[in-house]
Amino acid sequence: MTRFTVNGQPIRYLLDPETPLLWALRDASNLTGTKYGCGAGLCGACTVHVDGNAVRSCQVAIGTLEGSFVATIEALSRDRGHPVQQAWIAEAVPQCGYCQSGMIMAAAALLARNGNPSDGDIDAAITNICRCGTYPRIRRAIRAAAAVAAGRVTLEGGPAPGIDPADATRAVPAMTVARPPE
Repeated sequence: MTRFTVNGQPIRYLLDPETPLLWALRDASNLTGTKYGCGAGLCGACTVHVDGNAVRSCQVAIGTLEGSFVATIEALSRDRGHPVQQAWIAEAVPQCGYCQSGMIMAAAALLARNGNPSDGDIDAAITNICRCGTYPRIRRAIRAAAAVAAGRVTLEGGPAPGIDPADATRAVPAMTVARPPE
């Protein structure tokens, strides 16, 4: 049994301690914002925060996380009000969108430790792969998010998601217990 905190909630996983964090989050916790990309820690689609650091969740066994604090894209902001999310929308970063949650989590971790990153800092911290090649927009979005976080500019966030993350599982038919007809 492995115990740690995910998105502010204490979790106890009854999974093999060698289970990658990615699969515990997606399959056991239904937190599907964290994406599977390569499974080798190269692409960054599965990036989450572990104790505030950007980590490739496909490469971390849950048994090594005892007592840790994990945050996924679902916990970054319920209303898309985080500066990185606002800047991502303002700079029209997404194309296919598959890498976005990992990219956003990596950028948020960078800005949490460096409020005014240089291009070199951004390049060193954001090693995630974007197959669509939106790197110039990603860099602009990170600079814009830093300005928002510092209070130098204001951006409008995107519309709030259509469902509260706490209700997401209940809205998925496959996750709903079927009741026999009366």
